[in-house]
Formats: sequence, C-alpha cells, structure tokens
Amino acid sequence: MSMITTKDGTDIYYKDWGPKDAQPIVFHHGWPLSGDDWDTQMLYFLAKGYRVIAHDRRGHGRSAQVSDGHDMDHYAAD
Repeated sequence: MSMITTKDGTDIYYKDWGPKDAQPIVFHHGWPLSGDDWDTQMLYFLAKGYRVIAHDRRGHGRSAQVSDGHDMDHYAAD
C-alpha cells in the first residue's frame, strides 16, 4: 500500500499508475468519498498513456483517520 506522510505526521494513501515519465493527471475526490471513486476514469486515461494519481484525503478511505486538519489549507498542503 502506497503512503506518504505529511509535515504534521498524517499518513496519506495514494495510488500512482502508469509510466513515471508520462503526462500526469491527478484526481482529488470530494466528501465523503475516496480515491477509489476515480478508478473508471483512471483506467480510461491509463489506457491512453497517461500517468494517473489519486489519493484518499486525510480522514477518508485508507488514509489516517484524524480528527483535525479537515480544511482546504491542510488538504492543499497534503
């Protein structure tokens, strides 16, 4: 399972599919979803040769279930 750790110590799950040197497309889900909701779109663009990346925002999906940092400033920093 792919994880990064933010500056405040929160573990964020992500998936990164496709060639690392391909043009990336980053998918950011809304509340209360997860990065898995983008799988159909990710598979479409992956088949077209793109690198596709999606994450679970803090407190969502497989990311750390934290009670703080649920604001746009933290989401952008993550």
